[in-house]
Amino acid sequence: MLSVEAVHSYYGKAHILDGLSFEVRRGEVVALLGRNGAGKSTTMKSVMQLVRPRQGRVMFQGADLVGEPSYRVAKSGIGYVPEDRRIFTDLTVMENLEVGRQPARKGAPDWTIEQLFDIFPNLKERRTNRGKHMSGGEQQMLTIARTLMGNPLLLLLDEPSEGIAPVIVEQMAETIKTLKAEGLTVMISEQNLHFARAVADRAIIIEGGEKKFDGSFAELEAQPEIRDAYLSV
Repeated sequence: MLSVEAVHSYYGKAHILDGLSFEVRRGEVVALLGRNGAGKSTTMKSVMQLVRPRQGRVMFQGADLVGEPSYRVAKSGIGYVPEDRRIFTDLTVMENLEVGRQPARKGAPDWTIEQLFDIFPNLKERRTNRGKHMSGGEQQMLTIARTLMGNPLLLLLDEPSEGIAPVIVEQMAETIKTLKAEGLTVMISEQNLHFARAVADRAIIIEGGEKKFDGSFAELEAQPEIRDAYLSV
């Protein structure tokens, strides 16, 4: 579904992604792992064209996204949940969800507000609350639910477990499993190896903007030197 091919991305003169290549297959959950500053968030922003790669291709369902406006990337069927959430704090839960609504998309789950409330019961209880009156974990749920209202084919989640209570982290893990069961393709960036192992089919480790590992978690566990080199604090 997604193919990142020899991508080089920069912030000014800072070379962040250095020839990064990997694939995400339809229906799987892939975890991008790495320390802070490894390039995980930049990878997602490069897919969304919020950061424009200077070299390489980002192929989504056979079409190159490089150079496209970010809104067209979203309309092509990629949903993006940024690390800083970016909900509309002065809008209610219901209003935030309506903002994200897009028409049904062939090959993607067709989400309704009722289905999302089944997945996120906290949101149902707070449907008339404004975003600024919600906890960090509830805001994270709202951002994901709002993105799902766009009926994406591919969902990008940037650090979904960061900064939220352990009980909400567990709910988040169950949510990702539910989305996979619905047929959604998901790519997450994570530092929490335990969380990533619980939800993902495959791990891709990034260090210095380069891919250092691509395989199953069983394969990663069989190579502790890789884990220790690129994931240990």
